[in-house]
Amino acid sequence: MAIREILLLGNPELNRVSAPVRAEERDAVRPIIRDLFDTMAQFQARHGWGRAIAAPQIGEHRRIVCMYVDHEVAMINPVLSHPSEDRITVWEDCMSFPDLLVKLSNPRRCRLTYRDEDWQEHVVELEDDFAELLQHEVDHLDGILAVQRAIDEFSFALRQTMPEKDLTLRGSYRDVTEFK
Repeated sequence: MAIREILLLGNPELNRVSAPVRAEERDAVRPIIRDLFDTMAQFQARHGWGRAIAAPQIGEHRRIVCMYVDHEVAMINPVLSHPSEDRITVWEDCMSFPDLLVKLSNPRRCRLTYRDEDWQEHVVELEDDFAELLQHEVDHLDGILAVQRAIDEFSFALRQTMPEKDLTLRGSYRDVTEFK
């Protein structure tokens, strides 16, 4: 469809809460989903990273997240639940602030419930990488940015100042087949 502009940190549109998608709107949101995948692919080609994007990042305030790891996965109305007590600390990046990293602590495990483009419901137990990634994307739907979840005022770094080993993806995404 189209490559859209990714809204950057400081744009007040990123702080808006997104509206749920209703079943009768499935066909109307398909172009948004395609735009999200196209925009993410272009970002990945330019920056060499980027695993998922939320609709508010392109100015669409709908509860949609698109992820590409081994294949495309569109998640409509994703809901996280059952966060674990144990936590994972990571340097998180974001397409809305591509040069900045934010250190934060998230639950290591949680459950994700979402609908696909055919309106089928899916429930996935997330752990480590996927838990971190999808907590970040669902936060976007709630108007929350990673900078708001920083561990402390010292939990910020520019990407170019970090050793390469600290920027590698965490884990292997061995459970990607759970996302259909």
